[in-house]
Amino acid sequence: MESVSIPAFPTGTILGYPRIGRRRELKRAVEAFWRGDIDVTELESRARELRRATRERLAELGLGRTDSSIPESFSFYDQVLDAAVTVGAVSAADLDAYFAFARGDASRAPLEMTKWFDSNYHYLVPEIGPETEFRLTGDRIVAEFLEAKADGFLTRPVIVGPVTLLALAKPSAEAPDGFAPLSRLEDVLPVYAELLGRLRAAGAEWVQLDEPALVSESLPDTADTLRAAAAAAYGRLGRVEDRPQLFVAAPYAELGAALATLAGTEVEAIGLDLVRGNIPADLFDCTRDALKTKTLVGGVIDGHNIWRGDLAAAFAKLELLRELSPRVAVSTSTSLLHVPHDTADEPQLEARLLSWLAFADQKVAQVATLAAGLERGAAAIRGALAEASAALADRLSAPGVRVPAVRERLAGLASADFERAPYRQRVAEQDAALSLPALPTTTIGSFPQTAEIRRARAALAAGRLDAAGYEAEMREEIRRVVALQEELGLDVLVHGEPERNDMVQYFAEQLDGFAVTVNGWVQSYGSRCTRPSILWGDVSRPAPMTVEWSRFAQSLTAKPMKGMLTGPVTILAWSFVRDDQPLADTANQVALALRDEIADLEDAGIRIVQVDEPALRELLPLKRAAQAAYLDWSVASFRLATGGADAATQVHTHLCYSEFGVVIDAIRALDADVTSIEAARSRMEVVDDLSRSRFDHGIGPGVYDIHSPRVPGVGELTELLTLAAARIPERQLWVNPDCGLKTRGYDETVASLRHVVAAARAVREHVGAGTVGA
Repeated sequence: MESVSIPAFPTGTILGYPRIGRRRELKRAVEAFWRGDIDVTELESRARELRRATRERLAELGLGRTDSSIPESFSFYDQVLDAAVTVGAVSAADLDAYFAFARGDASRAPLEMTKWFDSNYHYLVPEIGPETEFRLTGDRIVAEFLEAKADGFLTRPVIVGPVTLLALAKPSAEAPDGFAPLSRLEDVLPVYAELLGRLRAAGAEWVQLDEPALVSESLPDTADTLRAAAAAAYGRLGRVEDRPQLFVAAPYAELGAALATLAGTEVEAIGLDLVRGNIPADLFDCTRDALKTKTLVGGVIDGHNIWRGDLAAAFAKLELLRELSPRVAVSTSTSLLHVPHDTADEPQLEARLLSWLAFADQKVAQVATLAAGLERGAAAIRGALAEASAALADRLSAPGVRVPAVRERLAGLASADFERAPYRQRVAEQDAALSLPALPTTTIGSFPQTAEIRRARAALAAGRLDAAGYEAEMREEIRRVVALQEELGLDVLVHGEPERNDMVQYFAEQLDGFAVTVNGWVQSYGSRCTRPSILWGDVSRPAPMTVEWSRFAQSLTAKPMKGMLTGPVTILAWSFVRDDQPLADTANQVALALRDEIADLEDAGIRIVQVDEPALRELLPLKRAAQAAYLDWSVASFRLATGGADAATQVHTHLCYSEFGVVIDAIRALDADVTSIEAARSRMEVVDDLSRSRFDHGIGPGVYDIHSPRVPGVGELTELLTLAAARIPERQLWVNPDCGLKTRGYDETVASLRHVVAAARAVREHVGAGTVGA
């Protein structure tokens, strides 16, 4: 391939764009298909229209129609599943089979799901073993490129790269102990090579291969192993004769030593995250020479957060990149799937706050601005840079950003504020106060949000229902949920959270320092979308937030009722957080607000309080050097929130859909009396980590996977619980679902919880007889 034939990489691009639609069109279409309301032809038609609208919008915002600057990155559910289907690691002949891997069906459980690097996006984990037969079985990536071409667009197909696909996979059930999916790299590369050939034949000039595994130091494969795999993969793919040009993107952290690895291959463009990483300075001469032949794509526009940012500093980074290569382009640091579509969809936000923000569309425009600067010089964009700088200065000096009373309270904290009574003392006092049976049963917090609940909330927002009427409807739902739990035989009850729109937004609406959006949806997984709140200033609690609901629920039953709060780390992780101070300071501000709430719950007679931290693992930095500091402040913020609780008050926490082994010490350091965790999809794999670490606090490994519509049988649940009971002492073990029940329907929820209670009773009998694990 002669250099003169290489199509130039676009000066400005993005790594991906939100795929759910401005009004969640994809979510609605997919869920209609699942319900049987539309057929596959209609689903495909709606998806096609959404892709067409996305391309038109990106062109309107300044990306080129025919220069490969628009990424073709659509997915019906998940990009990792898509790549696995494409190379035959997962066999899905049609969309029904595809969705079965995501959600399960009557005959099989879904694939395991976990967090995508340090984001709140969840991916499906392929299972790969020595027996996996790789072959090119999916052609959607080619078909969607041709679809765009027919509409007059020359786009850039995007697929998860071979190293990341294998590094994120888990060994299949048939794999021997010690097997690593990455050992199959040589077998999967011919499939990628064939795909590249088909894309070139279709007319693709550039292909984007996403390799975030190369920036991570938190995967089972070591960094050295991953770099060796990248050298092998792109050495091989770079030599494919008739292929598009290769753009390898490495988002979410600094590429580090893997930059030299990629520079030594035949790839034509390398993407660097320059928001989470820096421009390398200590490169060997051979690497510097190699980089001069590459296009370096500087990810200087933050794809993770929604602040307008410092465009002048971003442009300065791009100019520094020119010291490494004459070919420099600008992009977002990550795909924009992590941010909402458009600030224009939020007219209810204060104009001053809006001027500080950049959602996906504004970030595309920022890329176009910086690309113009690269092409025509800084003088051409001086006005845009100055305007962004002025907005940043205004944000840092605005009222509410720094509140003296909040900062004085933080400054006055002492070490005793982060401590409770010794755990053994707490256990004795809680046992006396609560009188719970062995293997107590509970749920994680939320119950299904019915159509009636959603209609009431919409009527309240529209002014068709007053506050008193709304409260009456929510109280009636709480009565029903409490009665249902008593009838099911659960031991520790919840009020069901009907009044809560979201586990973070509910609190953001009541805390100073936050703003909330109306249409700021982002994809969490599949069709599940969330609206992250905007944490822009110092945080405090003007008034109690949950107390009256919990007090009312407790009045309906003699059984213990859990007060339900979202923890400080999760509130940060699932919000767009200010970037002008250390996260530790922001977390402690939130923790103090929660500490006050716990004190008020105790005064209202609530003896169990759950402070959920499902995002504890999610924010763990990808680089080991930064992990200890993160774990120190994240654990400290939880302990600050709960440190004022009485010894007799049982503090619970909940974590979900993460790899727990690497943070097991931090989970212990939280010092929660009971921790519930996801375990059903992985069939209690986490129990081994708990046993090896000698975890000695209460633990509830989830037995019921609430992210699937399946109703697990009593036998299946008994088997899972028996696995847990064989490794966890009886006094520690709790029985619960994996997560809250908000997204499930009542029929499946009631049936599943009946089975959970029945399984708990069956295992209690075996525990009492001393036969578990015998």
